[in-house]
Amino acid sequence: IRTLRAHGATATYMYEAIGGNFRLDALQAAILGVKLPHLEAWTEARRANAACYMAMFKASGLVERGLITLPVVLKDNRHVYNQFVVRAQNRDALKAHLAAQGIGSMIYYPKPLHMQACFADLGYGEGDFPAAEEACASVLALPIYGALTAEQQHLVVQTIAGYYGV
Repeated sequence: IRTLRAHGATATYMYEAIGGNFRLDALQAAILGVKLPHLEAWTEARRANAACYMAMFKASGLVERGLITLPVVLKDNRHVYNQFVVRAQNRDALKAHLAAQGIGSMIYYPKPLHMQACFADLGYGEGDFPAAEEACASVLALPIYGALTAEQQHLVVQTIAGYYGV
């Protein structure tokens, strides 16, 4: 039951069964009711931080050199930037470098869906969805919370540029 209520995960981002998110109790619902009126302002703060990151990364030369690929927002769509996920060359080493400098980052979904145990019965394996596999091997989420300052973002971009020698 614990596994099913946590999306079917037995370890972080490793899914043994198809589950759901059944972890909201009455107290959490009450707290969310208080937070909900602030949601739009928090979203706009993250969007502003994302715009700042976009400009900083483009100015750094990391994008132009193909070392970092920025998120894309399709026309007539609005991104809320719950995460700010980039694609990075040598992602795992970059993540370790950021951690050594005290900068948090996260790899969400390190294994593509077709390679999760919960979908093994579908018969797919490595190589069947190369774009998904490449995405899982290169994506890295950077800090994006609303209170993140421009100076902190500059440090993140500078640290990444330093890792790549840019």
